[in-house]
Amino acid sequence: MLIGEAARATGISAKMIRHYEQAGLLPSVQRAGSGYRVYGDTDLHRLHFIRSARDLGFSLAEIRSLLDLWDDQSRHSADVKALAQKHIEDLEARIARMRDMAGTLKTLVRACAGDSRPDCPILKGLQSHSDHR
Repeated sequence: MLIGEAARATGISAKMIRHYEQAGLLPSVQRAGSGYRVYGDTDLHRLHFIRSARDLGFSLAEIRSLLDLWDDQSRHSADVKALAQKHIEDLEARIARMRDMAGTLKTLVRACAGDSRPDCPILKGLQSHSDHR
């Protein structure tokens, strides 16, 4: 199947498929006599795997590690679990930072009258926050 069909089948844009191939996540695919990329079932399975990993927020480097483990029939599931556990820890740290950001913004929004006056605690808060960096 051609790249457009692979894109529709996997929900990954043709541009991203080419990017994944260039990044080494997808081996160079066969080309038809016309030069068009031709994707087979193995390529589609790999693209679905990449899509699932991206949907879970794994970085390209993490996906490369997961693919290496997926391809390695002598892998240890403990290695896969460790990678996933590290990703969970990273996600939880990002969630905590986002909660802190939301809390700060809520405080600033509550302090703002939201009327026609130019005085704005939100802008002052952002200014004072940037001064402390």
